[in-house]
Amino acid sequence: MDATGISVRLLKGSRVTEQHVEFVERKGLGHPDYIADSVAEEFSRCLSAYYLEEFGTILHHNVDKTLLVGGQARPVYGGGEVITPILIVQAGRATKQVLYDGKLRDVPVGRLAVESAKRWISKNLRYMDPERHIVVDHKINPSSVDLVSLFNAGTKKTPLSNDTSFGVGFAPLTPLEKTVLTVERTLNSETFKRRVPESGEDIKVMGLRRGDEYVLTIAAAIIAPLVKNYEHYLDVKAKISEEALKVATSIIGSPKIKVHVNTADRDADSAYLTVTGSSAEHGDDGAVGRGNRSNGLITPNRPMSLEAVAGKNPVSHVGKIYNLVSQRIADRVVKEFGITEVYVKMLSQIGRPIDNPLQVDLEFLGDNERSTIVSKSLESIVREEIEGLPKLTEMLVRGELDVC
Repeated sequence: MDATGISVRLLKGSRVTEQHVEFVERKGLGHPDYIADSVAEEFSRCLSAYYLEEFGTILHHNVDKTLLVGGQARPVYGGGEVITPILIVQAGRATKQVLYDGKLRDVPVGRLAVESAKRWISKNLRYMDPERHIVVDHKINPSSVDLVSLFNAGTKKTPLSNDTSFGVGFAPLTPLEKTVLTVERTLNSETFKRRVPESGEDIKVMGLRRGDEYVLTIAAAIIAPLVKNYEHYLDVKAKISEEALKVATSIIGSPKIKVHVNTADRDADSAYLTVTGSSAEHGDDGAVGRGNRSNGLITPNRPMSLEAVAGKNPVSHVGKIYNLVSQRIADRVVKEFGITEVYVKMLSQIGRPIDNPLQVDLEFLGDNERSTIVSKSLESIVREEIEGLPKLTEMLVRGELDVC
């Protein structure tokens, strides 16, 4: 890439941990927005794998408009039922016909849309039956001619950006950010689910730091068929709270931590009970891009891109690729140079080779004397990660990278 396209600068200002108030949010595994992101990404991955197997290359697609329409359910202590199933609409654009070896071949886009969604549900949500509780529809139209032409114009080695967009990455995580991420993952881990099977997958964690005080507010769906009564429900809530506090204390190391679980509860009739473990069964909808950023968090104290990462093609859509590579650059800078705080922003230009961003801006906290020494090294990390974009595509197709 052009040398003028990289800017490495010393950041003026205070660290996020020195700000008086910090907010961090994570929407967990069973949240409707997380489900929408995940099934869109799984669909893109399956499309990419199919294209590679049948035609030797990933063809143009962007299936990043998935919508989840919540159903209706009637949970009761010790049971319940889903009355109206959850509707998942896989939407976007994809290559549906290919002239290959002199023959026009159809791509089973609809079948892949349905199968990939149901497979993800079956694998990740224990009490949501993809055959009884889910209806999957698909509204996939052919890709636009201009974007297909742009996609095909790029070589396998150097695809062309199919959008003008930017990606953002930062490192390291603050104690609150790390806590919010780890608490949700712990509560949704196999170990915790074996110990507290009544805990559903729809877990949202909102973190607040106010000075040196920390507050975690957790919304945790509870599996109604496994809960005998309100006293049992309160016991499950207590176990969730205890585990979250244990995780938070191990990371933050502060006695000033409060954990609140299901704060809307007032009595037995208002308890957060679900049949399937997700609020998607009744009263909550979801859509791609409304949930976590590509690092798994929602962080208003940090710069963020509003670009939806899930479902975009892993070859040339910079809305996906630049967010992921920006984060990789930030992580490497902190790991290799021990820098206090770093921010990476990458800007594309439609039609420009993806390995030649219009601008990369890297800012870091440090001292003036050290900044002149490390700037060239940081620039080399940027170049190395951008040159490694084809490997990033391969990892995405294999499902080795989390995007939400």
